[in-house]
Amino acid sequence: MTDATPPVFDLAVIGGGVNGCGIARDAAGRGARVLLLEAGDLAQGTSSASTKLIHGGLRYLEHYEFGLVRESLSERERLWRIAPHIAWPLRFVLPHVPGLRPRWLVRLGLFLYDHIGGRKLLPATQNVSLAAHPAGAPLKPEFSKAFVYSDCWVDDARLVVLNARDAADRGAEIRTRCRVTGLRRAHGQWRIEADGKTFCARAVVNAAGPAVLQLLGLARESAGHGMRLVRGSHIVVSKLFDHPFAYFFQLPDGRIFFAIPYEHDFTLIGTTDVDHQGGLDHIEASAEEIEYLCEGASRFFRQPVTPAAVVWTYSGVRPLIDDGSGRPEAATRGYTLELSDESEGAPLLSVFGGKITTYRHLAQEAVNQLMPRLPQLAGRDWTDLTPLPGGDFPPGNAAGKVAELAARYRFLEPDWADRLLHAYGTRAWGMLGDAKSLEDCGTDFGHGLTQREVDFLVAQEWAMTAEDILWRRSKLGLRFTTQEAARLSDYLKEKAST
Repeated sequence: MTDATPPVFDLAVIGGGVNGCGIARDAAGRGARVLLLEAGDLAQGTSSASTKLIHGGLRYLEHYEFGLVRESLSERERLWRIAPHIAWPLRFVLPHVPGLRPRWLVRLGLFLYDHIGGRKLLPATQNVSLAAHPAGAPLKPEFSKAFVYSDCWVDDARLVVLNARDAADRGAEIRTRCRVTGLRRAHGQWRIEADGKTFCARAVVNAAGPAVLQLLGLARESAGHGMRLVRGSHIVVSKLFDHPFAYFFQLPDGRIFFAIPYEHDFTLIGTTDVDHQGGLDHIEASAEEIEYLCEGASRFFRQPVTPAAVVWTYSGVRPLIDDGSGRPEAATRGYTLELSDESEGAPLLSVFGGKITTYRHLAQEAVNQLMPRLPQLAGRDWTDLTPLPGGDFPPGNAAGKVAELAARYRFLEPDWADRLLHAYGTRAWGMLGDAKSLEDCGTDFGHGLTQREVDFLVAQEWAMTAEDILWRRSKLGLRFTTQEAARLSDYLKEKAST
């Protein structure tokens, strides 16, 4: 293929986060020839740095964002249905804190939370005494009463990858490590320069997340409003409790944070909301953010949480619409889609804002907006009922599928089978194939990661580096030593060179 005759796609999606991959999946499923371009790895930025919740956002009710909460809650069970391997219900314990939000106000908010989003499968809110509830034991004794309500957990990075995988299965071309350096209209199409190659597309979606304005500048376009970049940081510590409940905590400054069971042996604590200044390539939690989260957790748990106890931190920058809110946490988590005027030529649709819970609905709306301008798109909405790859089993049956996997591959230890099922769902059988023993899986890199899985991730999920595998395709980085990670990296380099 020469530069003079570049391939022509119906739609080019720029940005391999959850919104970009969701849009690519939806459009490919409606018959469009789709190209997705991502400068780094899939989910390398904000989409792997969330609190990993599918939730309505109880605190958004305080900011009167009832529409956003309703939309998010309606998506909550829908995402659980289409991805039951990587998403599952969690019960959250919200201790009453005397002197902060009154009990009646919290109960009213939870009543709305239970009823405005079409909840069908998840259990309703309960009042509990922490003296008698298992979630009370790790907390300080002054917290005696609490509410328990439902939301869902999701493996955010895997959600992104599975949307990309499904898009590719429907004909989309996914190119990672392919940074866009040029974007202009020519001859009724978009001409895109990326990674030394030229592509053409009849329409472009700008799903670059925090870099959405930069991409608009590259196309010599402007946005109809400003953006506010807000950093959210999280810390991970050795587990602080040994029960399946998560916590929703209120702080005296009006903010909230979560403490969530994480990867069996850890507790995830977050998030912060800080206006972000500076670049987007290396986002890190500041010492002040780490201290803030440690102090917050120590207000509630009997066991103090100190910065020395932190085993990992991660941070992401949320590209929020600048709605004039004074405090970062008050800025809207809603989204806006801006479609260029027909008089300007080939369509450009830019995505501003959004949250992981509403990605599927955002993608559906984006494709629906493009349909009148892109005749190649055909068909009705479809992503609300079609499972993501590996998710073709009923919600709530993951434990049964783990047992099936372990029975078929008897060399799998229980935690190993559990991890594989919750990463790949029914695709785990295809990955393991005819293996009858650990030796059949090739090199054992440790902690249940074998050559067979690594090769699968390279061939099927665009993994190229040890970081891709240890921190995005899995969270095994929490367990790997430096030497083990180096051994995996050496294998990947050798594999790439052959």
